[in-house]
Amino acid sequence: MSRIDALIAELCPEGVEFRALADVTVRGSNIRWANAGDAEFQYIDLSSVDRTTGRIGETATICADDAPSRAQQVVREGDVIFATTRPTQMRWAVIPTAFDGEIASTGYCVLRPVQNQVLTNFLAHNLGTDRFCKYVEQKQVPGNYPSIPDNRVREFRIPLPPLEIQREIVAILDRFTKLEAELEAELEARRRQYQHYRDTLLSFAERTDSQASKQASKQATRIMALGEIGNFTRGSGIQKSDFKESGAGCIHYGQIHTHYGVWAKATKSFVSPEYAARLRKARQGDLVIATTSEDDEAVAKAVAWLGDEDVAVSTDAYIFHHSMDPKYVAYFFQTEDFQTQKKSHITGTKVRRISGERLAKIRIPVPPLEEQERIVAILDRFDALVNDLSSGLPAEIRARRQQYEHYRDRLLTFAEAA
Repeated sequence: MSRIDALIAELCPEGVEFRALADVTVRGSNIRWANAGDAEFQYIDLSSVDRTTGRIGETATICADDAPSRAQQVVREGDVIFATTRPTQMRWAVIPTAFDGEIASTGYCVLRPVQNQVLTNFLAHNLGTDRFCKYVEQKQVPGNYPSIPDNRVREFRIPLPPLEIQREIVAILDRFTKLEAELEAELEARRRQYQHYRDTLLSFAERTDSQASKQASKQATRIMALGEIGNFTRGSGIQKSDFKESGAGCIHYGQIHTHYGVWAKATKSFVSPEYAARLRKARQGDLVIATTSEDDEAVAKAVAWLGDEDVAVSTDAYIFHHSMDPKYVAYFFQTEDFQTQKKSHITGTKVRRISGERLAKIRIPVPPLEEQERIVAILDRFDALVNDLSSGLPAEIRARRQQYEHYRDRLLTFAEAA
């Protein structure tokens, strides 16, 4: 920090110039699919960029014959792309070497820095600031899919200190993002390890126990249909318009995939006590299962309800009342075995559904209760390590991100020259 302060005092003691992005970037070009022949490209669509890490993940391979209509923009290494659809999600990324010459959706504003004026990563870090986020909120066009036109993105003014100062700032902020990337990679490895152990522990096919323990466990374990060990009751009522600031707790089916983990003792939403009195409820130990989604992964996502009081459950969710360890059943709902069985029972095209009758046919290993509890204790430790924001790797990543954001906003705040 003292090095930067000294440079500012030396090179721009009266403040720095602010310039519009349009003045320090150039526009890219669009592909001519008619001239592309059989060439294949990686397509960066809006879902390809991770909102948290700013890295490009899964892409589709496309060619002239199957390119989506929005696959138009040729990107180059060092370009900075910002998603103009739902822009307040702040989805942006720097194009790495591996994606030089590939294709991005027209849902991105492509910013190609003029290198003798602004460094790529200096520009990119500016797109993460609170100042830019507030600008986007003010300039976006509202609607079902809010957006911000490219020209409004390019009108945003960033501070433009001398390149020497930009390099010092980028060096500091890049160290933060590198550390966070390393932690994210470790977290991803732990998650894969967790999934492996979860599926192994709940398959009763391969176990890390001694041979004698494996044999005893297999002999005591039965494979049963969910309908044999419990019953399914469909939820009732509850639209998002029914939510209140406080009142009786409720679980809306659309929140199970996004708001809850394996289990919950408190709800994220409430309805009036009078309305809740008319609704079907889950009791302590029941599972609440979402049965409708546009995404197969979210269909039959389940959360074990462990709260002290009964909780109201919405339509398009089922309440599974049973006599097993609730966390054990909820963990089973995450396994590859369950996902494989579930696929054959899902119906619908755009909206995917699974009924209580079909859920009841899915088979689950049923070991003795003490074995269920032993497995849950192991998986709880893994789950806390990879998912708990108050402990483990997620907590460390969150702390590092907060530290980065603090220094980013501080380092990128300049007095503007008169």
